[in-house]
Amino acid sequence: MSELRPGDITDEMRQAMDTAQRQGLQKDLRTLAANIRADAEGRYPGAAPGWQDGVEWTLRWIENTAGQLTEGKP
Repeated sequence: MSELRPGDITDEMRQAMDTAQRQGLQKDLRTLAANIRADAEGRYPGAAPGWQDGVEWTLRWIENTAGQLTEGKP
């Protein structure tokens, strides 16, 4: 099997790798948000004030970040 040299890697290959990395990270972030949401369900009634707002803000931030990873990307 021949070795790849730096000149063998095309812009298309780099773009495909970048896209795959972004999609993988996006999936991981959405999985994290789903796990946080599932763990937090039913815990609000006895929680300290502001805890629910903090969890909801964190979930929105994670989901917005995930969405921006592929927004406007091929």
